[in-house]
Amino acid sequence: MSFRNLLLISFGAMLTAVVSCRDKDGDINIFSIQDDLTFGAQVSAEFEKDSALVVLDSASYTTQYAYLYQIRNQILNSGQIVYKNEFPWRIRIIRDDSVLNAFCTPGGYIYFYTGILKYLESEDQLAGVMGHEMAHADKRHSTDAMTREFGLSVLFDIVFGRNQGQLARIVAGLKQLQYSREAESEADDYSVSYLCPTMLDAAGAAGFFEKLLATGSGTNVPQFLSTHPSPENRVQRIIDRKSTLGCTGTNKNIAAYAAFKKILP
Repeated sequence: MSFRNLLLISFGAMLTAVVSCRDKDGDINIFSIQDDLTFGAQVSAEFEKDSALVVLDSASYTTQYAYLYQIRNQILNSGQIVYKNEFPWRIRIIRDDSVLNAFCTPGGYIYFYTGILKYLESEDQLAGVMGHEMAHADKRHSTDAMTREFGLSVLFDIVFGRNQGQLARIVAGLKQLQYSREAESEADDYSVSYLCPTMLDAAGAAGFFEKLLATGSGTNVPQFLSTHPSPENRVQRIIDRKSTLGCTGTNKNIAAYAAFKKILP
């Protein structure tokens, strides 16, 4: 076989491998959906092993979790979640009022700190933040960002059960994971799309940004909100998208959210 033909065969095999890694949106991702699920479960388990972490037991805090899950279900039923049935979309509350953060692992494990739950002022704001985080998992931004942060070989080793000692390092960086400008903008866009079919104000995430702008960013602003694009630009983008999509929901459910906050520990 000539060297030219060998190159052509090798190039063809590479193209086949790349095409096979396209997800449901047609985007190329070197990880499979099963890899996202496996990796997300591993990261979630490692994260919750931290003895300093207080994760509220879902069996003991049934009312609090039921409230969050009914918001999650509205998002899942929007018809916009690509991996609605493939990912578990499990929610956990972390008791720490000093941390203003929420994040979602690959594969759909969602975490809220009590700090951010108590900072938010309405149900639409909560839904906007939740939708933003779910979009990162559903659009598979998490594995893209982690690949840039930790390297492809490290992630593959963990997925395939090798080099498990790196899990702690990845978990430590997960809460401050930096997404690209495009990923943040896409997550903002989908937070509106998810809420558009509901009775909630689809621009709920904008309310959160507006509060940050009004009160000052401080030192505890979550990474997903403190980086590019700027909060000012994101507020306008979210409002514009709500208008473009013709979303008609106006409910903020401030009283219901205030009642929820009162029962948080």
